[in-house]
Amino acid sequence: MRITRVLGAALLALGLAAGPAAADSSPSPSPSASGDGTAPTQAGTSFRTATEIEQGQRATASASTGDYLYWSFPADTGQRPTVTATVKLPAAHGAETWQLDVYDGLRRRQACQYGAATRTAAQGVSSVELACVLRTVRGWSEPWANDPLPGTYYVRLTAVDLAASDLGRPANAEVRVDSKDIGGSAAVDGSLGKPLVPGIAVKSADGDGDAKPAVLSSFGSHDGWSSGWWSDRWVWTAIGAALAALAGIGGYTLTRGSGRPSRIPPNI
Repeated sequence: MRITRVLGAALLALGLAAGPAAADSSPSPSPSASGDGTAPTQAGTSFRTATEIEQGQRATASASTGDYLYWSFPADTGQRPTVTATVKLPAAHGAETWQLDVYDGLRRRQACQYGAATRTAAQGVSSVELACVLRTVRGWSEPWANDPLPGTYYVRLTAVDLAASDLGRPANAEVRVDSKDIGGSAAVDGSLGKPLVPGIAVKSADGDGDAKPAVLSSFGSHDGWSSGWWSDRWVWTAIGAALAALAGIGGYTLTRGSGRPSRIPPNI
């Protein structure tokens, strides 16, 4: 009975300690739009001119059918980004196929884990909706792998198949990026030296003619990039080790007996 009470108290204490870790691994709400309440109303036309958006922002842009529209956003370790796009088409148009592509900071195209990244709007349909759920961003990867890594990600939206008569017609695009915090279940041992955020590869001249680094992506994680050795996986590892130790102590106590064996004097 004494052993049962000790084990029960230990399990209760471990359960209370695991509560905050479980709460940390639950999905965290994405930040809302920027502090001044404004959101981007235009898109870039290349990787270099991609419009920066934060997760949770809804960006809009007016363009012509056939244009390439670019946005960029930050994603950190343990996040699973979801990119959604809605394209509003003119009243009269033929069948159009639109495609949503996502690239990482090295401009490697990232495959969608699920979601309809390519869709065809039939003739007369007023809008088309696209979605791409990326794989979980990892803290480290092999050089030859194509795993998502922390840093800047680029969104490209364009029509890939349409009639010549529809080329150049007006279209309105709406893009939003959200993410789910996966936590330690996707953690790996290792981290990048720096996140994949371009910024110093190109130099531009200021008004005085002096060269200075061109900031291609000025944002980052508000709390600092979290790539590193720590994750909530270590909490659950410690809990498992403690439970194994308690189980070993309990088993030893139950099997060693209640006391020393009695000695029977030899018959004389």
